[in-house]
Amino acid sequence: MSLMPHRIFRLLTVVWVGSLLTIGYAVAPVLFSSLDRTTAGAVAAQLFRIEGVLGAVCGILLLGLANVMVRRGSNAYRRLRWLVAGMLICVLVGYFALQPFMNAMRVAALEAGTDLAHSAYAARFGMLHGVSSVFYLMESLLGIALVWKLPVDSGAGAARQGARRVRRGGGLGKRKRTTRAAHKPRRGPRRTLVGRFTSIDARASCWFAASSRA
Repeated sequence: MSLMPHRIFRLLTVVWVGSLLTIGYAVAPVLFSSLDRTTAGAVAAQLFRIEGVLGAVCGILLLGLANVMVRRGSNAYRRLRWLVAGMLICVLVGYFALQPFMNAMRVAALEAGTDLAHSAYAARFGMLHGVSSVFYLMESLLGIALVWKLPVDSGAGAARQGARRVRRGGGLGKRKRTTRAAHKPRRGPRRTLVGRFTSIDARASCWFAASSRA
């Protein structure tokens, strides 16, 4: 089996989980601690938008690769498909289902000329933000579990299995040749016995001829 699907799966997993943890737990806190809440919220919304699109693309590709490798015999990816599916559901619900409503509330507060925290949408925005944070946390935990459960030597194991199959095939071929050689009829000794009997008959006929002449 080729090692390329395994490497692509690892690369997509690292990109997805790495960006998820970096933006959610490193970049966003720094933004809200360095900038005012309105500017930090706008920048964080753009970053989470990029993260949502990236997560959806990586999730679909990872599911496709996992299905392909399971069909090829890599059973280690059966459980990983469920983790990827769970992360993809968290992306679809946490971003594509909730973020549009949150962005609409943010825009409405800005158009009203007030801060979102002091607007009429503050309570609903806080509730949606809490639900979105829960889905983001679940996605992060599933991503850590996915990285933790990645097959360490799946490609090497597949190569070893292929080598073993080749060796077994060669051994069976040798056994078949040996069996054929063992069951092959031996014609050499039969020919030798026939030749001996022929020479004995010739000598006997010569002796009878000599006796009749005498």
